[in-house]
Amino acid sequence: MAFIARTKLLAADEGFALDDFETTAEIAIPDDPLKRVVGQDEAVKLARIAANQRRHFLLVGPPGTGKSMIAQALSLHLPSVTEEIRIVHNPENPERPLVEVKQRDEVLTDQSRLAGAEGDLIDPKEAPINVAERLGYKCVHCGTYSSPTDRMCPKCGRPKAASQGNAGNPFGDLLGGIFEVTFAQLGGRDRVTTTRQQFGKEEVVVYERAGDMIRVLDQKALEKRREVEKESPRKVLVPITRRPFVLATGASETELLGDVRHDPYGGHPQLGTQPYDRVVAGAIHEAHQGVLFIDELPQLGHMQRFILTAMQEKRFPISGRNPQSAGASVKVENVPCDFIFVGACNIQDLPHLLSPLRSRITGAGYEVLVETTMPDTDANRVKLAQFVAQEIAVDKRIPPASRDAVGVVIEEAHRRAKTLDNQEKGLSLRLRELGGLIRSAGDIAVTEQAKVIDAEHVRRAVKVSRTIEDQIRERYGSYSAGVGTDMSSSQREASPYHYWNEHKADDVQGYQ
Repeated sequence: MAFIARTKLLAADEGFALDDFETTAEIAIPDDPLKRVVGQDEAVKLARIAANQRRHFLLVGPPGTGKSMIAQALSLHLPSVTEEIRIVHNPENPERPLVEVKQRDEVLTDQSRLAGAEGDLIDPKEAPINVAERLGYKCVHCGTYSSPTDRMCPKCGRPKAASQGNAGNPFGDLLGGIFEVTFAQLGGRDRVTTTRQQFGKEEVVVYERAGDMIRVLDQKALEKRREVEKESPRKVLVPITRRPFVLATGASETELLGDVRHDPYGGHPQLGTQPYDRVVAGAIHEAHQGVLFIDELPQLGHMQRFILTAMQEKRFPISGRNPQSAGASVKVENVPCDFIFVGACNIQDLPHLLSPLRSRITGAGYEVLVETTMPDTDANRVKLAQFVAQEIAVDKRIPPASRDAVGVVIEEAHRRAKTLDNQEKGLSLRLRELGGLIRSAGDIAVTEQAKVIDAEHVRRAVKVSRTIEDQIRERYGSYSAGVGTDMSSSQREASPYHYWNEHKADDVQGYQ
């Protein structure tokens, strides 16, 4: 079947009929991520408000209804982050590093300044011959260039460096070979300082190893480097170039709140790593000026209290969490964590949410019960067609779906609304399962080398993508019958569960 490509794609928000397209390739996917959320109009409206006003958000409903998608879409409506968080070495008390917050323009200025202190990279063949030899790039015997990590010349097989200390040495003929090999094993020097003529003036210039390249530091670069070296050492904890969305579902306490890595040398100035350089950001800090999303929120348990504190104070310290680690004595106070919190859970999990946390959300945000169905109207059928197009575009491995295939998906959405949510005239919004149906149909089409997903592919996928419970009920009549059939007689006899159900309930001794 041949299809004619459209010059303008069909947009659901502008309205179109299902008869207006041949395949989903003709349906536009909205640029606005919130417009890609299907059937959750109230939640989308409040998500826009939350992004604009920086409000917290709690989404409640069954899995697969778009809670994660709403949270991600909300984050993309936030303005770009403007602050970078750094940890600075505290020379007076290294175990208490300092926090430094830099604005975007300051970060760009620092990057420009540091770039000037890094010098220029050149090919070793462009460096003066004596410099290339002393840095270990050039063999003094045959002139071959190679990596400074090579101890011996790959061409002539001799030590690349010249003999050192032989001149005037009465034992040079005996020990010269030893000195030569030893110097070659060291691979030459890491840095060579010399002078050069630049614009009629003589200036100091430094050549440094930089992997397979040589770094050249002129007078200006050396001056900038001295300025940088005068400052206290620091490291970037939360960079300015970061995503505004942080997923912390199932995070451990360390992942959520940060930590200080262990140092076996205890931060010794010469041997160890300084405390400031061992500080690790938590998800709450990485979400600064963005969105912290936690699905299955009750699974956090007692850690909900830490989320509450971070939301209230907008700052949270980072300290070592293992009492047996060298990081246990390190603590960084007042690390910024000003985020929008988006939590999600199922209805049955609501009693397990911390009451003060819910109070904080409702006091500075919104709680939303997501929809599981939407009315079966022409406009909503078009939205489901857009959803099919989106799933195919995201998957990238399956062909577009025909109009008839979309019709079968809509029929299945109607059936599931009736079966799962008792809605006679509705369409299911349990879209994760529908997405799996579309992918299964696409896999069948790919296997058959079809150019489009047709209606028959979707009908076959409906059977293939059934849950295991549905398959058990179809085969055995009920789930319990399937369990009984799957167990051997010896397993049933040995099982206390079956003993308890097959004997008198008051026979406690027999049960034990």
